Amino acid sequence: MKKKPYIKQSFSHFLLLFLIISCSSSGTGNEEEIDDTSDPSPSTEYDITSILSKFDGIDAVSYSVSGNTVTFTTTDLPNHTSPYWDTSHPLYEAYNGTNSNWRQNPNSIGEQNITFRMTLHPAEATNKSATPLGPIGISRNGVVFFNQYAGPNNQPLTNEINSFDQWLGHPAGTQYHYHIEPSFLTDNFGKDAFLGLLSDGFPVYGPEENGGTIISSNLDDYHGHTHETVDFPDGIYHYHITADAPYLNGNGFFGTAGTITR
Repeated sequence: MKKKPYIKQSFSHFLLLFLIISCSSSGTGNEEEIDDTSDPSPSTEYDITSILSKFDGIDAVSYSVSGNTVTFTTTDLPNHTSPYWDTSHPLYEAYNGTNSNWRQNPNSIGEQNITFRMTLHPAEATNKSATPLGPIGISRNGVVFFNQYAGPNNQPLTNEINSFDQWLGHPAGTQYHYHIEPSFLTDNFGKDAFLGLLSDGFPVYGPEENGGTIISSNLDDYHGHTHETVDFPDGIYHYHITADAPYLNGNGFFGTAGTITR
């Protein structure tokens, strides 16, 4: 009879040990579940192959595809009139735009040899990079895009805008380019049309979408957003050119920039 308290005490110790082990096992399961859900989701990857046909038939541009890369080569010669052509050129036209403060800069249009190599499958970059001065993308007529700054020290375009021709482009040296809306393209293809590609492979569209005008405050820090377009009905990240600064690009490339040689 004296052994009964000992049996009860042993049983209590056993029960306590069992509960401790059970709780420890349950805790381990919860930790594994948290670890599984902490993995970051991969960035959405797009395919821009279908848009390449927009560059077909343009004298200034040729392109080729190899694997996941497209290579564009452009002479950068606009297919429209400008006072920056030599006066003997068939596309020479005196300025007839709407800027009452217009002044012609001392440069002229000349043939270039500029090559862009960019991905066909753009995705958001983990580490964003700033756009450089000089070419940052290619428009659908072969003219290069420049960013929102005037060289050489990243100055606002305030004064430089007064030298933009009637189609809102001008040359730096002999390199013709667009900083803001290329009105020749939006006049011909529409304000909501595909206008070209930046070096990271993401497309550039005009200042309208779904019948409304886009302004910079509608866009993210890189001057773009994800939305369906006529060319990408399932949606794609894309930049918009707007009438207000920064016009084409904000804090840099949303994706990983390709290479540009000239």
